[in-house]
Amino acid sequence: MQTDDSGRPTVRITYEGPTEELESRLRRGGTPLDGDGVDITYRLQNALDADNPKGVFAIADRVTGEYVLELNADAETVFSVIETVADGDEKNGHYRLVIETDDGSELAVYEKSTLLVYDHGGDLLRERSLIPSGVEI
Repeated sequence: MQTDDSGRPTVRITYEGPTEELESRLRRGGTPLDGDGVDITYRLQNALDADNPKGVFAIADRVTGEYVLELNADAETVFSVIETVADGDEKNGHYRLVIETDDGSELAVYEKSTLLVYDHGGDLLRERSLIPSGVEI
């Protein structure tokens, strides 16, 4: 995790595969998905109290439910992002998610305020998630 020029926490995902299919998934009906058009989640693959818990970080099309991108991630890294955003009240609880190619070309940039975390059984971990106040889940 990094911060951008404004100090906003920024998660950068570097995609190293062929970009044509990913670029297609980042669109719906030829229009790029915007921040309101995607949901960001993290699902643990093992118990939270396991040694070095890991999980799957996922970006999904909010309308169709289709996964745009999934990648393995350490829980410590994801929880670090959530804690930084939750503790950084000067940026309104938002973070930026950047998907880029290995040569640094940006494929998508999303401004987000929600990151839902699920345990290995599929139950929402509210205390570990980033959920804006006033949002009902």
